[in-house]
Amino acid sequence: MRENSDEAIAPGVDWDAAATAFDEEPDHGLREPQVRAAWARRLCDWLPERGCDLLDLGCGTGSLSLLAAEQGHRVTGVDLSPAMIDLARAELAGRDAVSLLGDPGAPPVGEQRFDTLLVRHVLWTLPDPARALRHWRGLVRPGGRLVLVEGVWGSVAPVGIPADRLTALPAPLTDDTRVERLSEDAQLWGGAVADERYAVVATV
Repeated sequence: MRENSDEAIAPGVDWDAAATAFDEEPDHGLREPQVRAAWARRLCDWLPERGCDLLDLGCGTGSLSLLAAEQGHRVTGVDLSPAMIDLARAELAGRDAVSLLGDPGAPPVGEQRFDTLLVRHVLWTLPDPARALRHWRGLVRPGGRLVLVEGVWGSVAPVGIPADRLTALPAPLTDDTRVERLSEDAQLWGGAVADERYAVVATV
């Protein structure tokens, strides 16, 4: 069973310094074929069948953005770290994708609206997740989706957001909301994990 190195990735971390080694985690860099394929399958389930306008918030080095672009989606990625964005731009060169430097909680996209917002392991780092969710809802076209991949990591000093708390937040999650448990899918993480990992998928 994999140790939870996410314990070291906490609010206040120097993300620019972390960028160099960030993709060494199997579920960050998606370098192992089985991990990459597992995330690709999940994206196929979460995203519309036809190419959509996708906003990837907290895109990091662009691994999920790249998978989405390969599936025919038009991707805008946003990350707070210049080093992460530099890596994402290199990863996505030649794709129908842009990578923007900015705050995922208030992304610099102006009046642009999207069909889907994909947010992985970001909400737990924000000081006011409910406020961020309200803002994000305004960026989604009617009938669009929020895909929120979150969890609780670590055994000594756990960090994250439990699924029941996220679904209970005063957020723009409609009645058409489902929770997918991801902990049991070891291929997503490069090995078995013992902590809580899940996705909330909501139509707005």
